[in-house]
Amino acid sequence: MGLLVAIVVAGCGTGDDAVRQGGSFEFVSPGGKTVIFYDPPQSRGVVQELTGPDVMRQGATVRLSDFAGQVVVVNVWGSWCAPCRIETPALEQVFTATQDQGVMFLGIDFRDNRSSARDFISDRSVTYPSIYDYSGRTLATLTTPTSVVPTTVILDRKHRAAAVFLRAVTASELQPVVERLAAEAP
Repeated sequence: MGLLVAIVVAGCGTGDDAVRQGGSFEFVSPGGKTVIFYDPPQSRGVVQELTGPDVMRQGATVRLSDFAGQVVVVNVWGSWCAPCRIETPALEQVFTATQDQGVMFLGIDFRDNRSSARDFISDRSVTYPSIYDYSGRTLATLTTPTSVVPTTVILDRKHRAAAVFLRAVTASELQPVVERLAAEAP
């Protein structure tokens, strides 16, 4: 865990804003903000490939690249996280409302017992996939802080980071951002 934190902290130590480093996204929270938008689109950095085992389907792998050309809402969660329990219905609501606009949601289940994660998904009728990421390896690729759960990162159709919420998000906050990104030219 110490190495993972060091990697994330090192990734956050450059610049005074989230910046493009060779065109890839490296997260930094400017001034300790908990909601950050990256505009214009040319200023956005591409998120590296996120991949890992599917929480619900034994032996299956989920990859960000499975959703090429789609807006992707990446949500970091855990069944042990009280704010995650509160925000999950809002995430599912926005997913249902926007999936026909070329929007996909992808969860990253962090530091969780797999059976608890499966129960969480089943009990809340979550219909989008989640990567099982007990070790935090996928989360480290995302470069957001491992100490902030829930975290939501919204990617445009080129999988560039367009917005980050370092806290629980509501449907009324999330849906307009997702719809705006879905309406952007690819």
